[in-house]
Amino acid sequence: MASRSPATVPAPPRSARPPLSPADWIADALALLADQGIDAVRVDVLARRLGVTRGSFYWHFADRDALLRGLLETWRQQATEQVIARFDGSRAEPQALLRELISLPFRGAPARRAACIELAIRGWARRHPMARQAVDEVDERRIGYHAQVFSALGFPIGEARARAHVLYAYEVAESVLAVQGSAAQQAQRRALVEALIQQPLAPPGEALRSAAARPAPAPRR
Repeated sequence: MASRSPATVPAPPRSARPPLSPADWIADALALLADQGIDAVRVDVLARRLGVTRGSFYWHFADRDALLRGLLETWRQQATEQVIARFDGSRAEPQALLRELISLPFRGAPARRAACIELAIRGWARRHPMARQAVDEVDERRIGYHAQVFSALGFPIGEARARAHVLYAYEVAESVLAVQGSAAQQAQRRALVEALIQQPLAPPGEALRSAAARPAPAPRR
């Protein structure tokens, strides 16, 4: 029996690359935004990074603005709605939820990456109304959730809202610090914030009177 010529052996099928989805474009746009800023998020740049033609982009998005709207909505879902849903699903006690909120900036590499994305979006929001609206809505949603936690801890609504705003401002600031210190220092700050943010408020004017009556510290020698 004659052996079969190698030329007649069918070649194995080439593995086709799965087509890109809108989520793939948005994920790469978020990565580019975090690394280089909003001006770098362009269709031609993304297509080159993803190894496809510009035409592939227009199968999914009408234009760049449509991509940016999808990017902002993805950020809202990942950085706010999914976090709140996870907290709600845990059925944790209010004090435990407060600790979870305080610890958000200290979640390692994922928290640092999320902070890079958020910092880029906040910079973008300073000069573009679409991003500004998204940031305002996210801030309002997060502060509102923080206020719910303080209300569950027994604080009146107005005071819960004020405490929520202060804590949220701390979290945003802490998240963008390049150096957060050692694990022990981070734990110390978390404990301090947890204690301070629940301190009773002094009646109006009392804090100023107490400060005025307090003796001045002795000069250092």
